[in-house]
Amino acid sequence: MNSIRLAAIALVVVGALALIYGGFSYTKDTTAVKLGPLELSVKEKETVNVPMWAGIAAIVAGGLMLAAGSKRS
Repeated sequence: MNSIRLAAIALVVVGALALIYGGFSYTKDTTAVKLGPLELSVKEKETVNVPMWAGIAAIVAGGLMLAAGSKRS
């Protein structure tokens, strides 16, 4: 399996996941206060929303790459 076909399949999978879930979240540690040896940290939950058009564009681009790769072979 060549690298273009592998990248195309990855784009289709990532695009489908973006459409299904609509985004992802992660936890970020930040330092709130630092007083000498005492340090207070805060865990913040960040959410990243993936636009629907980006998921559709990834699926279309992956499909076009797959089609172009199969025509070359």
